[in-house]
Amino acid sequence: MNTKLSMFILVMTFFISCNKDTHVFTSETITEVFNGNCKAETCPEVSVDYIILKGNKPISKKINSSIHSFIINSLELEDSINPQSETIVEAANNFLLNYEKDKAEFPDLISEYFAEISVCQTYSTNSLLSFELQQYIFTGGAHGYGSITFLNCNTTNGEQLSTKEIFKNEKEFRDFVEILFRKEYSISSNESINSSGFWFENDTFHLPETIGFYEEEVIILYNQYEIASYVSGPIELTIPLEDVLPYMAID
Repeated sequence: MNTKLSMFILVMTFFISCNKDTHVFTSETITEVFNGNCKAETCPEVSVDYIILKGNKPISKKINSSIHSFIINSLELEDSINPQSETIVEAANNFLLNYEKDKAEFPDLISEYFAEISVCQTYSTNSLLSFELQQYIFTGGAHGYGSITFLNCNTTNGEQLSTKEIFKNEKEFRDFVEILFRKEYSISSNESINSSGFWFENDTFHLPETIGFYEEEVIILYNQYEIASYVSGPIELTIPLEDVLPYMAID
């Protein structure tokens, strides 16, 4: 295995004041390229851009662990040669090792093989730190798989906050979002929520697993296959933050 690893740190620090503490983030980029036998195609590459919270406080360790786990799990394929990587670099190497195995088994199916992953900080208050986590993995075939998820953390201990913890009354917020969702996708209140081709379980509207917070808006995002087919792409609803704040249990 002949791989070339270039790893560099962009010392881009920024400060976020939460609970009278200053949180310092740094941005890191890891790029690993396969330099073996890939003459007839673009050589496989892993590109990871992410941030880490500096310091040894419990919040730093918890948030950084969650970010690292997301990146590693994104690179761990179902048939990974060496599963359960402990570091991002190890996971990237294992992803490229899988290329050799898959190429040997399916030489006519693989023309591209790559992974692109990013994590950025999007929102902060005295009680909430939010992150956007993106991944796109392509290992041959008709198309790859991409997703955007969100990590919402308690600023005191770094623990991930559930929807029930973020909002005063989850049902009230869900009902509020459903009204906006129906308006956005032209589904009247007396029609089935699935009348336009959605796949909501039991024909009942539900919120996605995670909700994205940004400085001026909140994103309600369902990834491909979550409530619609792959060709439908991600299903998204954008709500002004000021309209969501009255429903929130945390500031």
